Amino acid sequence: MRISSALALGAFLIGAGPASALDAPARSQARLPAAGYASAGEAIRSAARDLDLGDHLGAIQALEFAAKEGNPLAQWKLGRMYASGEGVPLDDLKAFEYFSKIADEHADESPDSPNAAVVGNAFVALGTYFLEGIDGTYVKPNAARAHEMYHYAASYFGNANAQYNLARLYLEGTGVAPDARQAARWLHLAAEKGHPPAQALLGHLLITGQGGITRQKVLGLMWLTLARQAVASAKDQWISDLYDKGAEGTSESDRQRVMSYVEQYQKRKR
Repeated sequence: MRISSALALGAFLIGAGPASALDAPARSQARLPAAGYASAGEAIRSAARDLDLGDHLGAIQALEFAAKEGNPLAQWKLGRMYASGEGVPLDDLKAFEYFSKIADEHADESPDSPNAAVVGNAFVALGTYFLEGIDGTYVKPNAARAHEMYHYAASYFGNANAQYNLARLYLEGTGVAPDARQAARWLHLAAEKGHPPAQALLGHLLITGQGGITRQKVLGLMWLTLARQAVASAKDQWISDLYDKGAEGTSESDRQRVMSYVEQYQKRKR
């Protein structure tokens, strides 16, 4: 199982605090011998140097030291390495457990703290793991739990990826009742942060009027234009496809209004 952001349309915890991200007992993990680092920060800097030199074993040893000290950045880096198989055997369960540790220990981190992005991203990763499950493990598909993870990251941390993924759940009716208006609300929050997939999907909704959304073709094309300008890789072809479809039959005056809206948005964000 891979963490994926594939869109079904075209090729892409809230209370006093969140519940524990992991209900099953944590699996014991083999630890590499830790070097004598003076601090977690020193260990992370050492890991960065080791990675630049291609020394993954040294980097893991340093990151393990910092992770045991409770440093969320080290835990995040280790989780991403295991999720992608970068310098280590690919192991989604180990990745899941590192992300769970971040969520369990840092959920109340201030949204303005230096660690906020890491913690928010950990909740997003957990949401996707819960959405898909991990084959052969105790992590089973659980759409309601995925919604919980995405919603916490989207609302408390303002995480754009979480807002986008949450919107998709509402569009697809996965773990929640279908609600295009809720989807559009979350997409708009992510789009305003410059999230291209959210901009593209919001634009598509505004053009098509899906789910009872008020159709606004010019505004929809503005969001699709911004999304298309921001991406270039082949995996983002779906954005260009949505733009081309949405732009069909657009008048010259509407095209001028679209570009005027685009310029106004870009001036706002400077």
